[in-house]
Amino acid sequence: MEFLVGSGLAAAAGLNAWMPLFLVGLADRFTDVIQLPATWAWLSSDVALWITGILLVVEIVADKVPAIDSVNDALQTVIRPASGGIAFGAGSSSGTLSLDDPASILADGAWIPIAVGIAIALGMHLLKAALRPVANVATFGLAAPLLSTVEDVSAFTLILLAVFVPILAGLLIVALVWIAVTMLRRARRRARAVSEPAA
Repeated sequence: MEFLVGSGLAAAAGLNAWMPLFLVGLADRFTDVIQLPATWAWLSSDVALWITGILLVVEIVADKVPAIDSVNDALQTVIRPASGGIAFGAGSSSGTLSLDDPASILADGAWIPIAVGIAIALGMHLLKAALRPVANVATFGLAAPLLSTVEDVSAFTLILLAVFVPILAGLLIVALVWIAVTMLRRARRRARAVSEPAA
């Protein structure tokens, strides 16, 4: 179950870097739904909540504007996987890495949940980043606000399911990947049709 919780949070980070960190921090701070281990409690600090909250709003707005959304995706190529590593680590209750003894990082396996979260978030991010420019070309930029809203709702739903019904979060990840791959193929076909001159 911890793997599914972490996977749902990491996949959400691949769609929106700040939403899982902000919502997990809020839930830990103001509810009993999530109890972060001491090593991840900084996510619910005032500073972390303000920073992730502001960055969440910036990302939501930037992601709705054609062309800016692609620039945002390029900038987020490092941020979303890092957020996914943190979200997976916090969600699966792993400890944070310590650099006191670098050899112990490999020995105790504390890096594994973070690496898994990075990989999951990076995969979702790359799929999103590949779909968005093709959809923008195929729809002359009209798809950006709609796709962004769907991604935001999907990220929020993934976070809720990861916390309350982790098995459904796993199924939603599979469904989102399938839908994104299908949309990417269709959007590429449309983009090719638009760019080819009429015979």
